[in-house]
Amino acid sequence: MHLVEMLLPLSVDGQRFDSALYEQVRHQLTDRFGGMTGFGRSPAQGTFREHGSVVHDNIVVYEVMVEHLDREWWSNYRATLEKLFAQDEIVIRARRSNDSRRHLRSFRYPFPGRSSRQD
Repeated sequence: MHLVEMLLPLSVDGQRFDSALYEQVRHQLTDRFGGMTGFGRSPAQGTFREHGSVVHDNIVVYEVMVEHLDREWWSNYRATLEKLFAQDEIVIRARRSNDSRRHLRSFRYPFPGRSSRQD
């Protein structure tokens, strides 16, 4: 099992991206992998050097769990995201992970409006 994270920018040249772009990505990931998680309520802040200057970037993180890591598909999808978000480079990183779905089933989460019974 692999956890794949995508770091997506919130804006380019001071202009925020339309929320429809993020919705499009959510749908693509959900259709392909059966679900995804997005961390967008409190944007993460990235800092990096570019041409000798320090640049700050606000990002959202999307992640999916995949059984097998298809490097060619992810490479192509990264190019798609770079065009969609007008970026020179979008970071997509993957790491091996335990099967968290099995692990999470052992806990009870009493979410409002949801049963707290175990699956």
